[in-house]
Amino acid sequence: MSQAKLLIVYHSQTGNTEQLVLAAARGARKEEGCEPRIKRAFDADLEDLLWCDGVLFGSPENFGYMCGAIKDFFDRTYYPAEPYELNRPYGLLVSAGNDGSGAVREMDRILCGYPMKKALPDLIAKGEILDSHLQQAEENGEAFATGLCMGIF
Repeated sequence: MSQAKLLIVYHSQTGNTEQLVLAAARGARKEEGCEPRIKRAFDADLEDLLWCDGVLFGSPENFGYMCGAIKDFFDRTYYPAEPYELNRPYGLLVSAGNDGSGAVREMDRILCGYPMKKALPDLIAKGEILDSHLQQAEENGEAFATGLCMGIF
C-alpha cells in the first residue's frame, strides 16, 4: 500500500455537516498511510485538488440543493481543473432536512464533468445528526482511505 492523500472539502453553518466530516476524517486517520486534509469550501482551491488522490465532499442540503459554498468551490475549480483530467474518486456526505437527493444529484452531475468517479455510497443524514450517522461517516472515511491506499479506486 502507498501513501494516500485525502482531501475533505465541506461547508457547515449549523455544525451538522462538520460533525460528519470530522467523523469521516477520524475514520481516514485509522488507515496508516493516509494523510487527510480538511478544508472549508471557501478556502479550498485547485491546488488542493491537484494535491489529493481522492475527495470527500460535505454539504448541507439547502432548498433541495447543495450549499452555496460547495457550488462556489465547483465554480472556481471546474474550468481550471479541465486540462488536468483529474479522474479522482469521491464520496458525498450530506446533512439534510429533506431527503438530500437534490444535493446528491447536482453534486454528482457536476463532478462527472471534472471528471471524477464516485467511489462510496452516499451518506445522507436526515434531520438531527445521530450516533449512527457519525458511525457511518467514520466507516466511510476509513473505507475510502483504505481504498485510496490500496489503489483500488
